[in-house]
Amino acid sequence: MTSEPSGLFDLAVIGLGAVGSACLYQALRRGARVIGIDRFDPPHDKGSSHGDTRITRQAIGEGDEYVPLALRSHAIWDELAAATGERLIDRCGFLLIVRGDAENLHHGKLGFHARTVAAARRFNIAHELIDPAEIMYRFPLFHGLKGDEEGYFEPGGGQVFPERCIAVQLGEARRLGADVRTGCEVLSVEPDGSGVAIRTSGGIVRAAKAVVAGGAWMPRLAPSLASRLKIYRQTLHWFPLADPEHAQAAPTWIWNREASPSGQFYGFPSLPGSGEIKCAGEQYDQTCDPDGVRRQVDASESADMFNQHVRGRLRGVGSLATRAAACCYTVAPGSDFIVEHHPESDAVTLVSACSGHGFKHSAGLGEALASQALDNIAHPMLASFDAT
Repeated sequence: MTSEPSGLFDLAVIGLGAVGSACLYQALRRGARVIGIDRFDPPHDKGSSHGDTRITRQAIGEGDEYVPLALRSHAIWDELAAATGERLIDRCGFLLIVRGDAENLHHGKLGFHARTVAAARRFNIAHELIDPAEIMYRFPLFHGLKGDEEGYFEPGGGQVFPERCIAVQLGEARRLGADVRTGCEVLSVEPDGSGVAIRTSGGIVRAAKAVVAGGAWMPRLAPSLASRLKIYRQTLHWFPLADPEHAQAAPTWIWNREASPSGQFYGFPSLPGSGEIKCAGEQYDQTCDPDGVRRQVDASESADMFNQHVRGRLRGVGSLATRAAACCYTVAPGSDFIVEHHPESDAVTLVSACSGHGFKHSAGLGEALASQALDNIAHPMLASFDAT
């Protein structure tokens, strides 16, 4: 670890995952003197930004306030890809399938399909409404639809590569002169007369402003949020393919059969050369501690995933998982985001939780946070997320 330079940093970013790495990079682009701190060495597999891929969508059924962040994130990833040569986003399309006769729910929002369609129309986002026969004809991976489903297809949606996005943003931040301290645990964040004192395992760091984006560790870093945040263990599963062609040509998808988390699953096209396909569901019945969460995924969990969701719905997918992983969702009431100031000081911005749907917004969110912190002006994209 490097020794602390004299004087204040303009900004300290605590937690360098999806949002923190984006905020750090954007602050450096503005010429600020910035330090980034993380207890691990991101990108890593301890939080929620790992597992090769994350779905991205443009019309956001969780709320219109998320749409500008998603659109701006897409633009930022395109800019970074052009500058670095790294592929960060794949616009393979996004498909939402819901039962036509069932009230559908996703991330705490009833009527998710109708909300998604309304957002697409309001923001002029290209989309199609397609019936079950068309879904199975255009995307042969999907079969077993009953005929009463409704489909929403968004050609500008698809997948992003989380580890790659984080690594590129941290790399660019370092190139621009960021002081990045990994393997450094933050013990407390305390506003003081000159800004913020950050007590770490390597000593005290001082900054004029701080953005705390600690993911599953936010209840400890920001006790004022603890009563509003819950941490849930989620599992990801990769299954082998008998015929990779159908799976490679598929979009990302969310298949919502009933109004409960257990009645839906989501997944991704097969990555070239992998011979496998990734699927996952969500659970909100059991909370966990991020330091004690069970990282191993049992074979029985993968078997349940296959039997409950994959069997009879995805063509040519084998039943024995090739690998699996666990991650943590940090969830706020209503599955919304929280972006608010520390109760004792506007010098500290607390960012959590992204409630399991944050990565698609992270680049735009990081840019808005850097702008707000350094310009001392409330950013319009953040106004809807203050839960205080």
